[in-house]
Amino acid sequence: MYYMEATAREFNQKSSQILAAAARGETVVVTKNGVAVARVIPITDDDVPPYPTDPMGPVDLPELDLPDLTDEEMEDVLRGMGS
Repeated sequence: MYYMEATAREFNQKSSQILAAAARGETVVVTKNGVAVARVIPITDDDVPPYPTDPMGPVDLPELDLPDLTDEEMEDVLRGMGS
């Protein structure tokens, strides 16, 4: 693993190059007034979970005992609400 340092000012001015270095596998430590304040590290495929197909999991909706309305009845109700 390659390691480099960048000041906060360099990070601000060269963020795209620093991110490119991380993409190449380098770790970049960002310093402010000579003190390390952040680390930019590469992310591997193992670090990023696959895109969730069901992010909320199963959803249990409460039973509201509302009447089944036709599309026309729904439009009438919405029209009466000022929509």
